[in-house]
Amino acid sequence: MSTVTAIKNSSAIAIGGFDGMHIGHQRLFSELGNAGCVVVIETGYANLTLQKERENFTHYPMFYLELEDIRHLNGEEFIAFLEEKFPSLEKIIVGYDFHFGKDRKYNFDDLRALFSGTVVVVEEVKLHDDSIHSHKIRQKLSIGDINGANDFLGHNYTIRGKLEAGQGIGKKKLVATININASRFLTPKEGVYVSLTRIDDEEHYHPSVSFVGHRVSTDGSFAIESHILDGEVLCKKNASISFVFFIRDNKKFDSLDELKQAISKDILIAQKQLKILAL
Repeated sequence: MSTVTAIKNSSAIAIGGFDGMHIGHQRLFSELGNAGCVVVIETGYANLTLQKERENFTHYPMFYLELEDIRHLNGEEFIAFLEEKFPSLEKIIVGYDFHFGKDRKYNFDDLRALFSGTVVVVEEVKLHDDSIHSHKIRQKLSIGDINGANDFLGHNYTIRGKLEAGQGIGKKKLVATININASRFLTPKEGVYVSLTRIDDEEHYHPSVSFVGHRVSTDGSFAIESHILDGEVLCKKNASISFVFFIRDNKKFDSLDELKQAISKDILIAQKQLKILAL
């Protein structure tokens, strides 16, 4: 069945922004059943899982709506719009804080009053007594709390970008790296991370050490770069970096030799952490 047909035949939809595709969002998806669809409202503010990157974290077909195209609708118009797009619609699933329509004046009570089918409202989802929200994941990433962010996400935080040229000194004097431009994504705190890197369209991820931040020991430029641990890999177009563990803050070194020694220590830490995770 094609994606277009699956969407048209969907009897249940989950609606939201779904930036992050975190475990709170997954709780909504669990209500969809076998003929469900995820309806993404694109606000323009998503920077954890951009556009179709969300499709990596669910098996359900996804239908994208631009907020600007629907924000003017009143409650009745919004329901009519959904019923036109989904002629088999029987169930709508939203979070407890969902609002819609002009000036965001409508909530799930209005959905229940206006929609003739079933409306499922998923209550606040918590982990370790802390409510899960995308803005909290952003906060955790900003302080380098990768473990906390990944726990909330239910998967490793991942960014994707196009290959770009590096300084040209890594392979010659330090270690070979893949450099990407992922400026549309929220980048975590500057520093060095244990990571997993996917090259181009390969299905598997390579163990790696990744750096995010300004190259304060060399030219001061901003970089996102990844050193592959299981052998040098040729990257042609793009790469995805999944962050697993925070190793250390970005630091200025007085010489390339000192920087190379630090990188060697980073590699040993990454190898140890990845080995532990594999057990």
